[in-house]
Amino acid sequence: MGTIRACIFDLDGVVVDTAKYHYLAWKRLANELGFDFSEEHNEKLKGVSRMESLRILLEVGGIALSMQDQLVLADKKNNWYKEYIGKMTPEEVLPGAISFFTELKSHGIKLGLGSASKNASTILERTNLMEWFDAIIDGNKTQKAKPDPEVFLLGAKALDTKPSECIVFEDAEAGIEAALNAGMRCVGIGDPRILGKANLVVAGLHEMKFEKLTL
Repeated sequence: MGTIRACIFDLDGVVVDTAKYHYLAWKRLANELGFDFSEEHNEKLKGVSRMESLRILLEVGGIALSMQDQLVLADKKNNWYKEYIGKMTPEEVLPGAISFFTELKSHGIKLGLGSASKNASTILERTNLMEWFDAIIDGNKTQKAKPDPEVFLLGAKALDTKPSECIVFEDAEAGIEAALNAGMRCVGIGDPRILGKANLVVAGLHEMKFEKLTL
């Protein structure tokens, strides 16, 4: 395989775990509407847009609302989510991330962030991660959602590398497809049964070492 010059990381579920804050905000919304929203229900929202997530949540509660009312609720949920992530601390960086970043930098590898989140900068600032990344491509810079490769192709360009010189780290199936669609190699973070299309699957960045990048 060709030389690796850059690693591009998804944010949620790979470097930090913000999924719990999305869940808390959705649960709070459901409770306010008079029903409960379990972690099992929440599984259906993984990798799904905000409005589609709200549609699923309302379906669980058996509630029909106008589009205007739905937009108000989606906004309320997002404000709660932002309130939660505004209180994040560096302790919330997932195990192994910093030591892996340190090792990559010592080998001259560039680091990029490729996330659909529009709140990526807030999260990076709160967790002191901003300085690690040579390029940040988030939901404010992209038009198309994963599995479209746009976010990773923009990342490669910003890092001045070819797609074939990049390895992506992703925890979602759509993200792995996006990486492969971009012509990049990919490490899946999570369950091999779900992330089987990745070149390598590990439980978390704590299992990563520079030597494993010869995928």
